[in-house]
Amino acid sequence: MTTPREVNAGHARYTYRLRVSSTALTLLLAEWDRCRWVWNQCVATSRAAHKARQECGPAHLDKMLTGWRAEHQWLRAGGSVPQQQIIRDFARSRAKAIDDIKARLPMKRRAGMPRFKKKDQADPTLNYTRRGFRLKDGRLHLAGGIAVTVVWSREPPADPSSVRVYRDSLGRWYCSFVVPAQSEPLPQTGKVIGVDWGVKETATTTSDAHDLPHPEHGKKAAQRLRRYQRMMARRKPRPGQAASKGYRKARRQAAMEHKKVVRQRQDTARKWAKKVVRDHDVIAVEDFRPKFLAKSTMARKAADAAIGATKAALIEMGRKHGRDVRLVHPAHTTMDCATCGARTKHALPLCERTYTCIACGAVSGRDKNSARVMLVRAGLNPAG
Repeated sequence: MTTPREVNAGHARYTYRLRVSSTALTLLLAEWDRCRWVWNQCVATSRAAHKARQECGPAHLDKMLTGWRAEHQWLRAGGSVPQQQIIRDFARSRAKAIDDIKARLPMKRRAGMPRFKKKDQADPTLNYTRRGFRLKDGRLHLAGGIAVTVVWSREPPADPSSVRVYRDSLGRWYCSFVVPAQSEPLPQTGKVIGVDWGVKETATTTSDAHDLPHPEHGKKAAQRLRRYQRMMARRKPRPGQAASKGYRKARRQAAMEHKKVVRQRQDTARKWAKKVVRDHDVIAVEDFRPKFLAKSTMARKAADAAIGATKAALIEMGRKHGRDVRLVHPAHTTMDCATCGARTKHALPLCERTYTCIACGAVSGRDKNSARVMLVRAGLNPAG
C-alpha cells in the first residue's frame, strides 16, 4: 500500500507495508522499549522542572540523554537516532500543549501535556533521520542492525530524508518515508468548477458529471460491526481478568472493519478529487468545517460522508497538479442568489431543497445554487 500525503509545502509522505521477520520483530520491540523509557523519563523530568519552576527544553533533555546512555548499558545497546527523535516528538507535544494554554483554548480543544506511555497501551513508533537508516536491495536497514522487507507498491519519487516505522492497532507494521514533493502539472482545460459540501450528497458541483454522491461506506459496514460488537459484549472480561481468545478475535475483526471503512473513504475521496482536478483549471471550494455537525441529528451520516477527508484530498490533489484551488468562506452561501447576488431574509430550512430568489425569480436546486455562489465569491464566472 502506498499513500502519498502532503506533510508541508515542500514534502510528502509515502507509506508502505512492511514484512517483519521474528528476529526483526524482537529487535524493533526492544528498540521501542528503550524509546518508551526515554519518553517516560522526559515526562518525569518535565513535571519535576515545572514544580521547581525551571526550564526543560529539548537541549536540556539531549544532555540528560547522554547521561542516561552513559549510565545504562542496555540503553546504549539501542540506536541514538530514534532516542533523540523521541525527545524531539516530546518537545513538540509539550510545546503544543503550552501554546494551547497560553492561547486560553477551551479544555476540550487543548492538546494536553504529554503523559506516560504504558507498554500494553502504546503502539510502537520509531523515527529515523537520514543517518539512521538506508535502503539496500529493496530492504530497509535501520540503526542497530534491524533489517525489514518493504512491500514496494511503487517507487518513491526521490530519496527519502527520514522514515517513521510504526505498528497499527491490528499489529501490522508500516514505514512512512518523507520525500521532497514532486509537482506534476496537468494540461490546461480552460474550465472552472465550484464545490459545495453537504450531507445528502457529499459534494455538489456546478458540473453534474462531477457530483459526489454519499458513498455510505459506514452504513454498509454497520451490520457487520454490530455483530462483532455484540460478540465483544458477550465475551467482555471482568476487571483484572485476561481477555479470552474469542474476545480478542472479535475485537480484531471490529478493528479490521473500521480500518476498511476508513480506506474506502480515502479511496473514494482521492479518485473523485483526481477527476475534478484533471478536468478543471480553477476550483472554488467551500471552506467548510463540519465539526458542528457532530452535535446535530445528522452526526452519523455526516461522519460517514467524510467531508473533511474529501476536502483535504481535493486541496492536496490540486496543489500536486498545479491547479488554482480557492477556499471560499461558507457564511450565507445557502441564502445568496448566484444570479443576482440577493440574500434571503431568513435561512432556508434543511427540508427545503429548492432555492427561489425573491429578487430575480431564479429557481434552482439549493446545493447547485450554493456551488455557483462559490464561483461568484471566488471571482469567477458561473457560466464558464
